Amino acid sequence: MENLNKVAEVIKNNDDFLIASHESPDGDAIGSMAAVGHLLKTMGKRFSIFTADKIPDKFKWINMPGPVNNEYHPGRHSWIIVLDCGDLERSGKQLSGMAAEPILNIDHHRGNPEFGQVNWVDTGFSSVGEMVAKLADHLNIKPEGPLAEAIYLAVVSDTGFFSFGNTSPQVLELSARLIRNGINPGLINAKILNQWTIEKLHLHGMALQKTLFYLNGKIGLVSVTRKMLRETGAAPEDCEGVVNAVRNVKGVEVAISLREDEPDKIKFSLRSSGDVNVQLMAAELEGGGHKNASGGIIAADMDRSRERIIEVVARHLA
Repeated sequence: MENLNKVAEVIKNNDDFLIASHESPDGDAIGSMAAVGHLLKTMGKRFSIFTADKIPDKFKWINMPGPVNNEYHPGRHSWIIVLDCGDLERSGKQLSGMAAEPILNIDHHRGNPEFGQVNWVDTGFSSVGEMVAKLADHLNIKPEGPLAEAIYLAVVSDTGFFSFGNTSPQVLELSARLIRNGINPGLINAKILNQWTIEKLHLHGMALQKTLFYLNGKIGLVSVTRKMLRETGAAPEDCEGVVNAVRNVKGVEVAISLREDEPDKIKFSLRSSGDVNVQLMAAELEGGGHKNASGGIIAADMDRSRERIIEVVARHLA
């Protein structure tokens, strides 16, 4: 509660904020940025929204409270509100390398080094969106309309539509409040889920046909190469979700996806269920995330990355 109080005091006593999140923003990042913007707008505060990468087309339906900028101009704001970043580097080279204003750090990742001047880091929350809802209550702002939709996007994104282990009674109670306040989960869920392109469908089909299994089926690994992306016409962001298909295979305890961004830059994602902690595995590979969903980058080619990640995951499972 003390850190929440500090966050609220910074927001109440200052004006002209920069709202930011991590590179390759996901549903929690985008929902949280939109929600904080709606909070500030309700309070009559000035703000700008920054993200190092453009918001993916599949999230273009969300009501953003202001324009989203891809350039950071140091010294123009009173505070930077950084959301859903396990460390400042995840916000991108511009912000992490040039941040001139004090930082208000709101996050729920394990291992966050508390890089801000004010830090509210709590791994007990399912998502930063849930934390923003708590902040809204603290500021006596009712979560309804676009604010409620943004919070809902963040929450369902990081709980896997309430299927992950971080789905708590508090998350379900919050979602019930949002519905009572007027949101339509059926319509919003369709906007979130029904965004596949034909190219993405073909990419997932091609990749999943070549899924590899290790350790008597306890590990499932799917790889996406740049050649696959070219052949299907898919974009890198179309890889999202392919790892979850592997996790759905009976007997798989850890699902792995590898995406070739460059010849020696492989993005990895790890997914598990229950008590299997992939965050510890990702940390060994200089990545991070959550107990059941983590990821990072390996500076090696696809073959060496596959060998390295299988070695780490198999050792942890053994």
